[in-house]
Amino acid sequence: MKKLNVTIKLEMSVPDDWELVQTSEGGQVLKLPNNQFLDIAIEPLFASNPEETWTSSEDDDVLNDIFDMVESEDVVYEFVKQS
Repeated sequence: MKKLNVTIKLEMSVPDDWELVQTSEGGQVLKLPNNQFLDIAIEPLFASNPEETWTSSEDDDVLNDIFDMVESEDVVYEFVKQS
């Protein structure tokens, strides 16, 4: 089995009322209005042709097999002041 490291870095413009909150496990998630929370993480997408439309799998067993391969996940959020 090979080890695959995936680093996800996104730069987003978000509403001013979004906040960062700490989870009980020490991670961070975004708190949105109306007490909704957002965690941005990897979601496996599949296609029969790399030039066609990519979609999530409807087969829970396939998704669970992919998620079982993930040994750890670390997403760091940081607000950046715009100048």
